[in-house]
Amino acid sequence: MPIDPSVAIGATTGTTTFSWAESDVLLYHLAIGAGSAPGDFVSPAALRLTLDGPALQVLPSFAVVAPTFHATDPPPLDLPGCEIDLAQVVHGSQSVRLAGPLPTHGTATLTTRITDVWDKGRAAVIWQEGTAVDADGAELWRARSSIFVRGEGGFGGDRGGSEPVVVPERAPDAEVVYAVTPQQALLYRLCGDRNPLHADPDFAKAAGFPAPILHGLCSYGIALRSLTDALLDGDASAVGGFTARFAGVVFPGETIGVRGWREDGRVVGSAHVVAPGSERDGAPVLADVVLETA
Repeated sequence: MPIDPSVAIGATTGTTTFSWAESDVLLYHLAIGAGSAPGDFVSPAALRLTLDGPALQVLPSFAVVAPTFHATDPPPLDLPGCEIDLAQVVHGSQSVRLAGPLPTHGTATLTTRITDVWDKGRAAVIWQEGTAVDADGAELWRARSSIFVRGEGGFGGDRGGSEPVVVPERAPDAEVVYAVTPQQALLYRLCGDRNPLHADPDFAKAAGFPAPILHGLCSYGIALRSLTDALLDGDASAVGGFTARFAGVVFPGETIGVRGWREDGRVVGSAHVVAPGSERDGAPVLADVVLETA
């Protein structure tokens, strides 16, 4: 069978040791739109993400991509007990929780395992959790993610559950609009995700999309950067964790609207497509957004 939960759940999918440098951090920040607003090239607040030196900070979402940042091949899907097609896979959700502010350079070892496999009928959801530690074994961060595999459900497994994040009915405390550039996905893929779904028009059409789509993790980074700038004075070190569910796609050239509410000592939010007069206006991008403060 394509998915065998008895084999998959609990299996370790790999242990890897990797390093990153300031140049990787700078490229990542540029790929999620840092430094793109008018005046950012002379703004001390904006330069905290785009200029190497003692003031450089690292957005926590960088931890999600750091282990594969220098990968040049499409992401492998050799998961124990799971025979799946890359063209049928979309990112379902992502979270990262930090033990402390990320250093601008370093070396870490990441161990990842499959924690859950859910049977949604017409699709399967596979959850993985990775823990990164430094050379002394101290935890740096913990990342949890799910992938949604179309056409691979129906194997009789647990359907799983979810607890939606409800945003307040009042006006948001911050609302930020970001225009995704036409080359945004081509730039972001240099951060280690060479999935052809985000660059190859023929592959995208075979997967059921009219054109290549923006990486979900790029939207994830854009949302975190926007909320950090708007509600945490641009201080990346004030972020302790970030979670979001990928609720829809973004095409390069579209505009993303990010909303955030201060709620119970954290920030909850959402992201959507901004396209007045178009049927795409208001289309969801991210849901169940939670920014935990450090």
